Amino acid sequence: MSLPFILDITIGLIFIYLILSLLASEIQELITTILQWRAVHLKKSIEILIAGDVSKSDDDNVLQLVNDLYNHPLLQSVNQEAKGFLTVLPRKFIWLLSSLLNKITPPGEKRTKSIFGYIRNGKEDVKKQKHSAPSYIPADTFATTLMDTLGLPKLVQKLTESRLINFTHQQLDEIQTILSRLAAKIDNTDEHVRQFLENTHDEFNNTVEASFKLIIVDFQKDKIDLLTSLNRMAKSFDKYIGCFAADMPDHELISNTLQRLKVLRADIFDDIEQTICLKGLRPNINEVVQLISVGSDIQQEFINEFQDKDSEAYQTFQYISQRLEQFSQKLPPSVVGNMATLARRAQLKAKSTEDGVNILRREIEQTFNNSMERASGVYKRNAKGVALLIGFAIAILANADTFHIVSRLSKDTAIRTAIVNNAGQIVEVNTSQDLQSLKKATDEVLTDISLPIGWNPVNLDQQLPKATDSGKSSISSITNYLTMVAGWFISGIAISMGAPFWFDLLSKVVNVRNSGKKPPVTTSKPTTEGENTY
Repeated sequence: MSLPFILDITIGLIFIYLILSLLASEIQELITTILQWRAVHLKKSIEILIAGDVSKSDDDNVLQLVNDLYNHPLLQSVNQEAKGFLTVLPRKFIWLLSSLLNKITPPGEKRTKSIFGYIRNGKEDVKKQKHSAPSYIPADTFATTLMDTLGLPKLVQKLTESRLINFTHQQLDEIQTILSRLAAKIDNTDEHVRQFLENTHDEFNNTVEASFKLIIVDFQKDKIDLLTSLNRMAKSFDKYIGCFAADMPDHELISNTLQRLKVLRADIFDDIEQTICLKGLRPNINEVVQLISVGSDIQQEFINEFQDKDSEAYQTFQYISQRLEQFSQKLPPSVVGNMATLARRAQLKAKSTEDGVNILRREIEQTFNNSMERASGVYKRNAKGVALLIGFAIAILANADTFHIVSRLSKDTAIRTAIVNNAGQIVEVNTSQDLQSLKKATDEVLTDISLPIGWNPVNLDQQLPKATDSGKSSISSITNYLTMVAGWFISGIAISMGAPFWFDLLSKVVNVRNSGKKPPVTTSKPTTEGENTY
């Protein structure tokens, strides 16, 4: 048996595997589209990531949180659905098939009710079930969506706002206390002194108190940041001290009061960053995340900060209290633990709250990417299992018996030659592993070639020949059937390996048979003077 003969049989066998693998790929892609395996697997992977454990991924709180993520505008924008009757009609048909298959083999009551969650319909009580979801989510989109859904950026803003209001009231009270002590100790019978005290009180109300309130309003509207707010307060206080010093009469108590005001101003505003740090005006990201943990020490300390229910700070604190109550009711404990771990890592790298939020977002992105890599491996293993089942089914339905195929190719010169010639043309024309172009090329070839597969009498007579000796008939029949089953098994495994694998192998074998590709033809022309050659 010569080497060219063996190569021809190998090329024919690989070519048949390639054709059947293309068919298997089409079937698997169709099943994947109808059942939306990629989207379903992605959502399940996110549920496991949120829960931190596969056994807890079906908890109601986990499912609710993931459904909230999928209702976020950022994730909804990732899932681009078709519009219009004609374009939506195929999708509706796929949704119908998918729902029927889910009813036949329901993957649990909760998932039968809602695989991708529900569409929010505003004030309507009726929930509309979502039929589709994205099959891919960028890591940065997921991180931003999760932080927005948990309300961390808003929580940071509100916590800073509440503490700034408290801080402002404390400073105003200290200034008021200094002025009240002056009014209580000084002799009010002096008209000049009495007029000065009245002007000082009015100036305090108009310059300091009103200015501080305006600064708080601007901060609440995100017009200014924390550092700018304190700088503006310092300037308002400086203006008041300047007016106080310019108008004050020559009196020892008034001079002492001015010194106290200057000392207070220097203590608060000379080093603003130190004040922010000591007063906790800029909460670190770890502190913010720990607030979500119901019953934690940080949460209790935070609640104790706001005891005066009539204060403006407490009204702002009400938002945070409501968020914490919502977290305690529906947020999975695993989320709190995971976010706290990420927040501690982020805080080690952060220099400010803004840095901490951004670093936490990047930590979530990295965690999501790592989780999706593991989920991708699981999906590929599951897809490989499905590919094996499809391969076995095609091998049986097409009667693709590897042993019979090799036997036919070795005996039938016409079939072998036709397959080898057409396989060589396909390899030459299709230089890349484009499945669509390969499918088109093989479809054209199949119109001219009769492959040694199928349940036709010719193949069956050769696979299951009738024995002439009645005594050996039963043993021979059993052997033939076992051989045919073994051939199907080998073909099924080969088909599951995929069309790209067989096309790549076919290209290599064809090149070996042809002793390598011919070198490209180059036309050389004489160079003229001054012309560069490379």
